[in-house]
Amino acid sequence: MAQAPLRFCLDYLSPYAYLAWTRMPALAARHGRVVEPVPVLLAGFLNALGSTGPAEIPPKRVYVFKHTSRIAHEFGVPLVPPPSHPFNPLLALRVTAAVEDLEARGRLVSALFDSTWGGGKGSETPEAVAAAIQVAGLDAPALLAAAQTPAVKDRVRRNTEEALAAGAFGVPSVLADGELFFGVDSLGHLERFLRGEDPLSKVDLERWRDLPSSASRR
Repeated sequence: MAQAPLRFCLDYLSPYAYLAWTRMPALAARHGRVVEPVPVLLAGFLNALGSTGPAEIPPKRVYVFKHTSRIAHEFGVPLVPPPSHPFNPLLALRVTAAVEDLEARGRLVSALFDSTWGGGKGSETPEAVAAAIQVAGLDAPALLAAAQTPAVKDRVRRNTEEALAAGAFGVPSVLADGELFFGVDSLGHLERFLRGEDPLSKVDLERWRDLPSSASRR
């Protein structure tokens, strides 16, 4: 019986999601898995959880640039800031959600991430998104039109709600067999989990879940 796909929750806003995506297809292949790219709206996570995005905290914004640049150097991939940041990723997320075939969706994700973080023209404007769609070998006018339909818009919203319900709180998040792995630095832990070598036990998790708090921050 085929194993469940690894659900990779992404928003093109995140350089960490871009960096993790450069590793995901090969990681999944090593374990006989398929990657399912799941476009979600990071702003939806932040609004639901009352959180603040890294780019909204000035010192963290600078640190993220340094951190992701160092990771990109380690990975041997380019990292070039997009034309603006934060930007509105909805069009790119919606055209991604409009692609049913997972292999084709993966090509589009790669093209849109490359356009956003690999030195392209970004992924906010219809022109930039259309160019990425064409690089992926897909029908740009058809996907741009599909992105405006209520069904596709609702798909991104439902993806976001389902990821939140599964415990996601940011991107990139990978949902693997009911377990969540957050961030590019969790990919090694994901691999150990897929090999059946996860060091966590149910006892460990219950201890943390039931641990009382003795202080609160106002």
